[in-house]
Amino acid sequence: MTDMLRDCLQRLPLIAILRGMKPEEAPAVLQALAGFSILEVPLNSPRPLESIAYLVRHAPSGVLIGAGTVLTEAEVADVAATGAKLIIAPNCAAPVIAAAKARGMIALPGVATPTEAFTALAAGADGLKMFPGELLPPAAVKAWRAVLPKDTLLVPTGGVTPDNVAAYRAAGADGFGIGSALYKPGLSRDELKQKAAAFVAALR
Repeated sequence: MTDMLRDCLQRLPLIAILRGMKPEEAPAVLQALAGFSILEVPLNSPRPLESIAYLVRHAPSGVLIGAGTVLTEAEVADVAATGAKLIIAPNCAAPVIAAAKARGMIALPGVATPTEAFTALAAGADGLKMFPGELLPPAAVKAWRAVLPKDTLLVPTGGVTPDNVAAYRAAGADGFGIGSALYKPGLSRDELKQKAAAFVAALR
């Protein structure tokens, strides 16, 4: 499953975090984010499992759909029932990682220190969500790269903008979780397309 995550990040190293999206908005959001290879619906969104199930059914082949803010083993089971393959958390909880791996899912836990990073990898994490990104600048990515296994996937999340993605990439980031800088509830489809295009252009 790590290879699936790696392949998606290599195609486009952006995880669209759709916090607050309602199921009714999912069709327009999916159209606006054509070309994105990873879409995340946090579980503290309105009726998140409905949105996740819609994206699983309607996203193009090869697009990885997941849930964010997954805090318990029971929530992992709920997400698995939708057919989604990705479990993202703001924290490093070994039982949640284990529950995801037991169901053949990708686990991307949140870590804020090298100690948490090594703990998550030992628990079976497929990659590491460096969170909050505001407190983990490119210099932190570079420092972690010096000590973590060289093939570890690092995904800074929070505070990432088109202005700093190049610095993060140069430091060794494999991808980025993009939240409010990309999507906010009520954003029009055209506005979302423009924000997405700005991130894609910054990467290139």
